[in-house]
Amino acid sequence: MLLLSLLALACGVLCIRGERRGERRAVYALKPATMLCMIAIAALGSRSPTDPYAMAILAGLALSLAGDVWLMLPSDRFVAGLASFLLAHLCYVAAFAGPAGLRGGPLGLLPFVGGGCLMLACVLPGVRGGALRVAVVAYVAAIAAMGWQATERAHDVADSGAQLAAAGAVLFLCSDSALAWNRFRRPFGEAQAVVLSTYFGGQWLIALSTGAAWLLVAGG
Repeated sequence: MLLLSLLALACGVLCIRGERRGERRAVYALKPATMLCMIAIAALGSRSPTDPYAMAILAGLALSLAGDVWLMLPSDRFVAGLASFLLAHLCYVAAFAGPAGLRGGPLGLLPFVGGGCLMLACVLPGVRGGALRVAVVAYVAAIAAMGWQATERAHDVADSGAQLAAAGAVLFLCSDSALAWNRFRRPFGEAQAVVLSTYFGGQWLIALSTGAAWLLVAGG
């Protein structure tokens, strides 16, 4: 597990370097490789192959990998990538909520609704096309729900996996916020480094939340 985490780190760092240097072939190889490491971490760390939580996380990671592939293609496949990540976030919502349904109440949701509305107010003016606007609003709603359920689960479940998932969800929120700002509001220097470092970090923590954290600590 430690070797997989180090391999993910190496692939992620090299992918970010490839993005900065415009080395597309390196990005095409290293971005999927990084996510494949995350999938392996989640699968090997799962306490049971039929654990509903791990299965939902693995589905989210696989959909994220699909989204990565769509977004890095030479042609603009942003909508396809957005749809893949939207489904990934819904898988994460299902994992964090659990079989009993959504956790928590309006008070816990309020900060995420406020943050989502603020983000939409900033980026929607730069989104062209009604269909894309609807997709962006749906995506922001999904990621806000994901962050809400992750933090509620961390409050309800007293284990390190829940804490890791909540931290990963927050990093994922930061990554998507930076990506949206750079694409629809105002491009900024080192955007790819910010987006990818928080994205890979968030996915790694979510992957560890299936139980892999125990193996990592044990040096497995």
